[in-house]
Amino acid sequence: MPDNSRRSPVEHGFPHLATVRSAVTALYRRLGRDGVQRFSVSFAPVDAAFADADDLHLGAQRVARAMVHHYRLPDARVIVAFRAMEHAGSVELAAGPEYFVELNDRFRTHRRDIGAALSHEVAHVLLHRLGLEFPGTRDNEILTDTAAAYLGAGWLLLDAFREDATSSQKLGYLTPEEFGYVLAKRAQVFGEDPSPWFTSPQAYTAYAEGRARALREDAQPPLTAAGWAGRRRYARDRRYAREHPGAGAAPGREVPYRFETGGEGLRVAFPCPTCHQRNRVAVRGRVRVRCGLCGAVLDCTT
Repeated sequence: MPDNSRRSPVEHGFPHLATVRSAVTALYRRLGRDGVQRFSVSFAPVDAAFADADDLHLGAQRVARAMVHHYRLPDARVIVAFRAMEHAGSVELAAGPEYFVELNDRFRTHRRDIGAALSHEVAHVLLHRLGLEFPGTRDNEILTDTAAAYLGAGWLLLDAFREDATSSQKLGYLTPEEFGYVLAKRAQVFGEDPSPWFTSPQAYTAYAEGRARALREDAQPPLTAAGWAGRRRYARDRRYAREHPGAGAAPGREVPYRFETGGEGLRVAFPCPTCHQRNRVAVRGRVRVRCGLCGAVLDCTT
């Protein structure tokens, strides 16, 4: 996991959003809806608490064991070591029976962030056991950050983000706003608000920005909740698709939906706002659609 504690400035915005969405879809495909539901309770702040008076190694192993339990991994001894390294941490992806995690030496004196580092490294173990990975280091690390956040432990990674006029710290590949986006998507599924757990004001701000981005996806046509401008644009694109079969949307438009013409007439394909799996629906007015992957029920005006 990258460690940006000595680098400035911190990257902001949503540059990795396409990969993040693919990662959420991959989690639902691999775990299934019921498997994702097993992670309905987030990692508890008390389990990540680490006082300066605590023994470093015993405390780190305590947090690591709690993280293993949270990810529903087989119960085994977790060995946590500290050494000088460029990255925040690394994990040995062996078959077991023990888990071996190495953390950057700086966590000896930044103990409040040990839980954040472990949330990422132990997520690597989970994904390895699931046989789930993306090609390339960058995309695979984004998958790991996304999995940690969506499965209830990665709020610690966002809380580790701190920034002021003279210094900054961020763990992971995702930007703070992207972490906020994933946490907001999780909150929509489980009715959970992680913001009371944040100790970093910058984390709260990033979560709010990510949540705003996530909410906008619930108001994209053909979803009925779309605003007036979106519905009007959708109607124009639908008319264009009928007049130009096979062309999709009108030229120059970047929209989340695409029209398709087949033997059964005009259909619209659009991403589920929960899992981002694309659904295809006949264009026939007001319909309710159940996503075939995550089971979300979507009210649509096609």
